[in-house]
Amino acid sequence: MALTYAKAGVDIETENRAIAALAKQLTYKRKGIGAPLTDVGHYAGLIDFGEYALALTTDGVGSKVLIANEMKKWNTIGVDCIAMNVNDLLAMGIEPLAFVDYIAIQEPNYGIMEQIGEGLANGARMSRMTIVGGETATLPDIINGFDLAGTCLGMVKKDKVITGQRIEIGDAIVGIPSSGVHSNGYSLVRRIIKDAGYSYHDPFPYNEDITIGDELLTPTRIYMEILDAVPDFDIHGLAHITGSGLMKLHRTTKYGFEINDPLEPQPIFKFLQEEGEVEELEMYKTFNMGMGFVAVIPETKAKSAAKMLGGKVIGEIVDEGIRVKGLEIK
Repeated sequence: MALTYAKAGVDIETENRAIAALAKQLTYKRKGIGAPLTDVGHYAGLIDFGEYALALTTDGVGSKVLIANEMKKWNTIGVDCIAMNVNDLLAMGIEPLAFVDYIAIQEPNYGIMEQIGEGLANGARMSRMTIVGGETATLPDIINGFDLAGTCLGMVKKDKVITGQRIEIGDAIVGIPSSGVHSNGYSLVRRIIKDAGYSYHDPFPYNEDITIGDELLTPTRIYMEILDAVPDFDIHGLAHITGSGLMKLHRTTKYGFEINDPLEPQPIFKFLQEEGEVEELEMYKTFNMGMGFVAVIPETKAKSAAKMLGGKVIGEIVDEGIRVKGLEIK
C-alpha cells in the first residue's frame, strides 16, 4: 500500500484545523508602535515600527534531529534551524537581523551542544545576522533526546514588504532549486526508510560515496540571494516551499499556479518515492521536490531573474488552482 504523510503520522488537514482553533483565540492587538501589520498565517508576523516593519518568525528542525542522533552528526541541524526561520522572512522580502535559539534536552551533553552551536554559527554567518541569545531547558520528564527551534527578527521598510498582493494573471513563476529534502516531511522519510529495511548507515544507492543518513542530513539552503534580487527585479510574490509542499503556494496569492516545466527533483526524492511507493501527487503535497523557493515575476523580467537566482521559469500565474504536470494540488 502506498505510503502517505498522514499514514506516517502527520495529517496536514488535521494540523491546519488545530492551528486555526489556536489562532482564533489570538484576538488582542496592540495599538501604536508594535501594532500588528499582518494577520496570523503569512510567512512572518509584522509589527509597526514607524517607517519600518519588524518581522518575527519561529520554527524548528523537526524529526530530522532523530536522523542526526542516529548518525551522531549534529553539526548541520543548526543550519536547518536558522534556514527554516530566515527563509520565511525572505519569502516577504525581509532582511534577517538577529536570532535566538531554544534547545530542550533530556540531559546536558557537551559534544551535542558544541556541534549544534557550530551549525547555528554557520547558518547565522550565511544569513548575515547575529545570534543574540537563547535558552536551554533540561527536561528529562518531557524530552527524549532533544529538540531544536528558534526565533528570527527581521526588518523591512513598510513599502517594501512583498505579500503577493501584486501578483497578476500571466506573471511568470521562477523555481529556485533546493539542496534536497531540507527540513520537512521527515516523519514520512523515516517511515519509508524503516519499512524498506534500510539503515541510515547504508550507502545511498544514487551515490555510494555517501550514506543515506548523510544525504538526508544535507542542510536546508538559505536563499539570501532573494534580497539581492529585490532591487533589480519587480518581484510580485515569493514562497518558501516547506511542509505541505506546493500547497504552500496558497499562502502567496488567491490566484493559481500552472507549473508545466518543474525543476528536476534530486535523486533522494526518486529514492523515497520508489521505496515508499508514494504517489506523485503525494510527493508534491509533502516535499519540496527539488524546488525550495518560488518567485513570481513579470514575464518580461523572468528569464534574467531566473538566471540571477540560479533557477528557471517553470510556469505562469492563472485564474485558480495549483497544477504541476497536470496534477491538481489540493
